[in-house]
Amino acid sequence: MTVSTLSATPETTTVSGAAPYAEPTTAMRLEWLARSTDLHAQAVARAARDDFPAWLSHVQTASACMRPVRLAGTIATVEAATGRLLAERHTADMPDGVIYKPCGNRRASVCPSCSKLYQRDAYQVVRSGLVGGKGIPEDVARHPAVFPTFTAPSFGEVHTRNVKRHTCARRADCDCRPEPCHARRDFMVCEHGVRLVCFARHAATDRNLGTPLCLDCYDHDAQAVWNLTAGELWRRTTIAINRYVRRLCRARGIPYVATFSASGKLRVVPPVRLSFGKAAEMQRRGSVHFHAIVRLDGVDPADPTAIVSPPVGIDAQDLVDAIDHAAATVGFTTDPHPAAPEGWRIGWGDQILTKVITVAADGEVTDAQVAAYLAKYATKSTEVTGHASTRLTDETVNVYADPDGTHTERLVEACWMLGRPREWWRLRRWAHMLGYGGHFLTKSRRYSITFALLRSNRIAFRRTQTAGPDTAEPAGEPTTLIVNFLEFVGSGWRTPADAMLANTSAQMAREHQNTAREYLTSRAA
Repeated sequence: MTVSTLSATPETTTVSGAAPYAEPTTAMRLEWLARSTDLHAQAVARAARDDFPAWLSHVQTASACMRPVRLAGTIATVEAATGRLLAERHTADMPDGVIYKPCGNRRASVCPSCSKLYQRDAYQVVRSGLVGGKGIPEDVARHPAVFPTFTAPSFGEVHTRNVKRHTCARRADCDCRPEPCHARRDFMVCEHGVRLVCFARHAATDRNLGTPLCLDCYDHDAQAVWNLTAGELWRRTTIAINRYVRRLCRARGIPYVATFSASGKLRVVPPVRLSFGKAAEMQRRGSVHFHAIVRLDGVDPADPTAIVSPPVGIDAQDLVDAIDHAAATVGFTTDPHPAAPEGWRIGWGDQILTKVITVAADGEVTDAQVAAYLAKYATKSTEVTGHASTRLTDETVNVYADPDGTHTERLVEACWMLGRPREWWRLRRWAHMLGYGGHFLTKSRRYSITFALLRSNRIAFRRTQTAGPDTAEPAGEPTTLIVNFLEFVGSGWRTPADAMLANTSAQMAREHQNTAREYLTSRAA
């Protein structure tokens, strides 16, 4: 049996041997490009679609995020007074059928865009507590405030970069000549046969910085436990500082204040109140140390929650003395552990430095410098040590833990092995953080504004910017509520081409904003 190869339709061409063929449509070409493994071909396929402008506008809020969260469901507009449904919209009617939300990760190594936004918010939170604004009275600029740094004790000698006197203009670009690391005339040899000497003048980018001279001599167990209990040590330190200042008030005859509690009972409280802000920094050796702000406030008998000036008789030097006293005396012993039946002694190291904060530029350290310093470390984690991982499990811990491996691998191993007892399970939970499980930026309740306030103000601004000022609701109770019935369906962009297009759009928007900001700055000058 034979099958004819002739066309079933009349030939329209006069060329011999030519048969008609189906011309690929634009939709077919776009489908081929979308299935291509070439990133640029995928981007062309997405940009050529009719809904590309709508998609680009839809993903604008999360366009710079590395791993946006995808949500699906319905969004309902409800009348606040009656609960009547006014409008409802489903994400299936939107581009890609989902809503893209920024991940909001604070770590710069995970998402540079979201961490930059977090850093700017942290700067406002810290600085408003020093100079006022955003709801904080501007009188706080005249309150005594200090900037102490609390370090961890030594767990063994490590390679360091010591510059006795800085002559560089910027510490971030320091090119000053450092001293030798561990220069000794006598070549000390530890019990493991390692010479505890190093004549190198380490550069700031040297990978040996923070690593022990002898890995076997270093007390990795004690450092892991210290990281775990650093938050409790900070809590006890703040209590000790408060008690020291209160004793000063009594000794100097500063009268206590009589106020009424929330339940209406009369009580007598100290005439001063301390407000704290703290940022944790992970050192190269894998231990945390704290940069803090301690501000002295007074107490208003009519409104105990108000931020008022402190009474005369207590100044910034008294805060320095209180911090030095607390750092030298506060300490405790942990609960017994099978590896340490008597527990570990927890206390601060010897390198405690406290500077007085001033608003003027001629002081030890200014408010802008402190705010920028704390905001910078609020977006960092363990990357400086060379270790970066998510939360570890029994299946993944062997990738990062090794009892005979590098410094960080031994720290992870110490956390995992010491976390076997039920009472010490938090060591395993925070093994990916080398034992530290606290927040990297914290503050006391009355120090300044909150991140939630900044986020809510930003949301209100964007809604007004999108809908127009005429549609904004008046101040007071809202008349309508937005109720979201959304569920998590994934994270990240659907394709690398989507990520490239969204990030490119975000980069162009940032460049436009920077150009406009520079133009306004030049005109103001």
